[in-house]
Amino acid sequence: MKTQSYRRLDRVTKRSGYTRIYEQGVWKSSKFFTIITCGNPLGHTRLGITVTKKAGNAVKRNRIKRLIREFFRLHKDLFPENHDTVVMAKKNMPPLTYLETCKELTELLQRNTGR
Repeated sequence: MKTQSYRRLDRVTKRSGYTRIYEQGVWKSSKFFTIITCGNPLGHTRLGITVTKKAGNAVKRNRIKRLIREFFRLHKDLFPENHDTVVMAKKNMPPLTYLETCKELTELLQRNTGR
């Protein structure tokens, strides 16, 4: 059975990690999200989330982050193994449902990995 947790191990936590991903990663965009993927030597997949104030007030930003974290938790197999992935929400996005978020991120990740 696959693990469905979102532990500290699964997160990009330091600024230096984000900087490395932004500089060395591969960028892919969709209507509402941008995904940056970069290999890591840690042996497991990690997720970073970036939602700027341009995306809305704190309530909207936190909802976007919760949706992305839940998608990662339930769909870790879609993310490339041994890679760090940063998901960035674009500004002025409408309130999305979980299903809309899943559809958008799934298409983006499948295009990203070539599956």
